[in-house]
Amino acid sequence: MKQFLNTLYVSRQKTYLFKEGECVCMKYEDAITRIPIHIMDSLVLFGNVSCSPFLLDHCAKNGVTVSWLTEYGRFMASMHGPVSGNVLLRREQYRKADSPEFSAALARAFTIGKIYNCRTILRRTARERPDPRLDAACERLTYSLERLKKDIPLDVARGIEGESASLYFGVFDLLVSNPDPVFSFQGRNRRPPLDPVNCLLSFLYTLLTHDVRSALETVGLDPAVGFLHRDRPGRPSLALDVMEEFRPYLADRLACTLINKGQLRAKGFKIQESGAVVMDDETRKAVITAWQERKKEEIEHPFLKERMPVGLLWHMQARLLARYIRGDLDAYPPFVVR
Repeated sequence: MKQFLNTLYVSRQKTYLFKEGECVCMKYEDAITRIPIHIMDSLVLFGNVSCSPFLLDHCAKNGVTVSWLTEYGRFMASMHGPVSGNVLLRREQYRKADSPEFSAALARAFTIGKIYNCRTILRRTARERPDPRLDAACERLTYSLERLKKDIPLDVARGIEGESASLYFGVFDLLVSNPDPVFSFQGRNRRPPLDPVNCLLSFLYTLLTHDVRSALETVGLDPAVGFLHRDRPGRPSLALDVMEEFRPYLADRLACTLINKGQLRAKGFKIQESGAVVMDDETRKAVITAWQERKKEEIEHPFLKERMPVGLLWHMQARLLARYIRGDLDAYPPFVVR
């Protein structure tokens, strides 16, 4: 099994990163922190954080992906070393992406995983805080799952995914129990997020996208060529496909936990002149810490029947996806939780 490696997030502004032997060194003012590169999987740099060219070369040679985000978490660019994996896998991925039938089948699998996990989250909340709106939403999601079991075209599957997402976020406010009106959720909005809950969700989705993208590149898949999400320049469509299964289980649950347990405060979110809501440095660090801790928790993979850290789940899904594209599996098994 793949060793569980770490992602290093650097959010302190004006930090300088450089190479020293086999270590990544972080310098802030007069303090220097050294981390061996062999225990790292990727670097995520927020805002005004700079790297020496020698460190970037060292990261590329050691398979450490480097991603640059704005200070507030918007993805800008990433760098990785030579493409890993068999080139035949990517050639097969490109051929399968041009097949409407194969794309529809895989899109249905991704969507089934997403809707199933959305329904699980709603059901768990309904057991703790019963509400007829949650029950109604679960029934409609169940109907969507039944429709996806049929051999339907890609456009129909995408339509079901969109309808289910709208239904899910239509009752998402019931998952937030914090009485502070600042954390009121009136619907999903992004680019930019206009309230703290959407700001938090968008930030967690960015972290998830980065991790899933790295997993896909590790097995040799092209993260830009998707099946549910179609090709668009600059968009990691396949990473967005795979992360659909993990949004409710990981990002949405973590966001609600942080808010409902009072681990995040209203003063940690700031409204800019444009109306966009952003996190301050302290809040962002708290979210990153919680994200890393969540990835250390263990769970049994529903298909492989092995216990593993949460942070390995997308690596396993990437491997299963590669096997399906190569023809070694009859179907792609989406990640679902009960």
